Amino acid sequence: MTKITAVLLFVSIISFGQNNAKQEDWNILDTETYSIQYPLDWELNQNGQMSSSFVLFSALEPDEDLFRENVNLLIQDLSAYNLDLNQYTELSEGQVKTMIANSSIIESKRIKIGSEEYHRLIYTGDRSTFRLQFEQYYWVRNKKAFILTFTSEQDTFSKYKELGEAILNSFRFK
Repeated sequence: MTKITAVLLFVSIISFGQNNAKQEDWNILDTETYSIQYPLDWELNQNGQMSSSFVLFSALEPDEDLFRENVNLLIQDLSAYNLDLNQYTELSEGQVKTMIANSSIIESKRIKIGSEEYHRLIYTGDRSTFRLQFEQYYWVRNKKAFILTFTSEQDTFSKYKELGEAILNSFRFK
């Protein structure tokens, strides 16, 4: 039992160290309510475009890249609706199916880390001329829904998945 514990502890320390090393030099967006980390070469936009609190944009890749992978945060006031996380997730899944052309839900999963609980939804769909894949995290707190979304073209999602999830997973409430 002690050997197993030691091995698990060692693997956890190595994994933790690797994640921190990657994000050590990242920018931090720090607000009253939350913070999030993102790579130095990503652009932060806080102009409220499409009702977002922020949008982080990757750099365009050379050779005809027309889509910038991005992470954005929407905060919706739920005080008039009295929705919990289960109800909000059900509503969101329904909206994906009806509002996103050619949509397909790949994963819908509740995640609990310590006392923090959120829902992860991964889906694909078409927007304009792009075939996109989305990974969203939902929280319902203080009568507000927080929707954190990583968006990439379907063809390049696997290339950006690790980086996108590292950004998503750096999100912290205060």
